[in-house]
Amino acid sequence: MSRYRKVDPRIWNDEKFRLLSDQGKLAFFFLLTHPHMTALGAMRASIAGLAAELGWQPKAFREAFGEAFAKGMVKHDEKASFVWLPNFLHYNGPESPNVVKSWAASLDLLPECALKSELLFRVKVFAEALPEAFNEALPKAFAKNMRNQEQEQEHEYKSTESDKLIPDSLSPSKKRKLTRPDPATADPRVKPFLSWFANEYERRYGAPYAINWGKDGKRINELAPVFDLPRLKDLAIRFFESPDPWVRQNGGFTIGVFISQINKLTSTDNGHAKPSEVKDLGDGWLEVEGMRISKKDYERRWKTA
Repeated sequence: MSRYRKVDPRIWNDEKFRLLSDQGKLAFFFLLTHPHMTALGAMRASIAGLAAELGWQPKAFREAFGEAFAKGMVKHDEKASFVWLPNFLHYNGPESPNVVKSWAASLDLLPECALKSELLFRVKVFAEALPEAFNEALPKAFAKNMRNQEQEQEHEYKSTESDKLIPDSLSPSKKRKLTRPDPATADPRVKPFLSWFANEYERRYGAPYAINWGKDGKRINELAPVFDLPRLKDLAIRFFESPDPWVRQNGGFTIGVFISQINKLTSTDNGHAKPSEVKDLGDGWLEVEGMRISKKDYERRWKTA
């Protein structure tokens, strides 16, 4: 079990959390700090069992639990007794590669269900955004499960008429060799965005960004069309300016972490309305609602507001 948990004090600024009733807040904190909660942010538990631990009636706990469930703060498979806090790892990331290796033990404690498969996928994406040593430490159980999922997706990919496979050449045995379209050229957003991202990264941090055109291109290619090029650039600027301690201290400003944060960036977007609190810090810098930002980026982001 995960003995220690991190609770970000900014949770009290989170709109979803603030809108919970007092009972809803207590139920969420109970899950977050539960002795059986694993290092992956999931555990085997039932509504009736959790209610009994608190001395509540099952109906009362179900209603409180349901508040967080309705807001996506917790996921639950009642038949499998699977409870999962999907944002747990963002605030309780691994301190070392050995912690990542220990995740296999947590995995064995979780019941098989669709949510467990989703968790496995999310953990894999999360680990890919970490330094290489952490990624390499990902237990084989995760890699094996992901290979099975990729094989299923490969089967679905080949059977989808909209995803045509391109013949490269004919082998001596006259069998057709098939390959997928290059993600860097298949989506018109990929090349200009990744090039812009690399330039923006170097401008901000004084070091070149190594683009993985295959992996990073695939990530951008899989985003919904609503994330057009201007929208992606706007979200990326907010990502570079994120005060999130996990991003700054653990995750880093990479494409992988950007994609993992995109729903958070979107859900906290203020619709480009000009912020009410802007303080001039001098030397071309501003403090915007507690966040340090250059005047150039401020004007670019809110010039049409």
